[in-house]
Amino acid sequence: MYDQQTTIKSRVSLSGTGVHSGKSVSVHFSPADADTGIVFHLLADGGVTEIRALHSEVGSTDLSTVLGDPAGAHVATVEHLMATLFGLGIDNVAIEIDGSEVPILDGSAALFVDAFEHAGIERLAARRRYIRVLKPVRIEAGGSWAEFRPHDGTRFEVEIDFDSPAIGRQSLAIELDPERFRDVARARTFGFMKDVERLWAAGFALGSSLENSVVIGDDHRIINMEGLRWPDEFVRHKTLDAMGDLALAGARFIGCFRSYRGGHKLNAAALRRLLADSSAYQIVDTSRRERSRAAEVSAVAGPLHAPSVR
Repeated sequence: MYDQQTTIKSRVSLSGTGVHSGKSVSVHFSPADADTGIVFHLLADGGVTEIRALHSEVGSTDLSTVLGDPAGAHVATVEHLMATLFGLGIDNVAIEIDGSEVPILDGSAALFVDAFEHAGIERLAARRRYIRVLKPVRIEAGGSWAEFRPHDGTRFEVEIDFDSPAIGRQSLAIELDPERFRDVARARTFGFMKDVERLWAAGFALGSSLENSVVIGDDHRIINMEGLRWPDEFVRHKTLDAMGDLALAGARFIGCFRSYRGGHKLNAAALRRLLADSSAYQIVDTSRRERSRAAEVSAVAGPLHAPSVR
């Protein structure tokens, strides 16, 4: 658990294609001061629109997580990028983007990890603040559910259940730190061939390919020649998505997030439910004891490093 807020040491850039828009896009990441949070600067029509990476800015969760107004200025498919910042413990970054969708790259978070490791991570003087879960908070939707529970650390327990025998029922439990994050960072997005024509007709998945997605055929076989990176790559990717969606809290949480048959919409709803109940969480920061490396957490009255946790 870091005591201090962090940023990146130097500017770094990535370019690629939006998985839904099919358009080329470049993203530039720059260091930012303490208490800035994660801020997108959308470059379009000769102007700049600022969009903060907070759950209060979520405009859609239908196929990906979209920040801003889906019918206006927005940045879509932020989840893999946000998961990387969350997983590596990076609190403050200014992000310039010249399109309305974060590039899909190889369908995972691996290239984001490489970019930030190349840039380096710098600790800042300001203390990091956390959202500590104080009591269980649960939300259900049909046969799916998600919940936060008190826990000493940051833990994810994710279970998925698909009719296709290519996936079936898979579960993953992980205590999050930068090293363990790498166990899920390389897991790619996935989909079914039977859904492709429907998505194309609706104007989605225009940039999807076997280079950035695991595709399951009508015969329930993996179409990609190289196969899977892990037998449980599917649940690893769902865990990656959950990390990215919960990164929009405005601070890392101390607690356990559990879900069954979840997705972007359920993740966002669970986060809103938690933050809507002021008795369910507490804002804390960390401090070191003089003669011990163990960290303490103590309640604070000040704001998070991001502007709000509405």
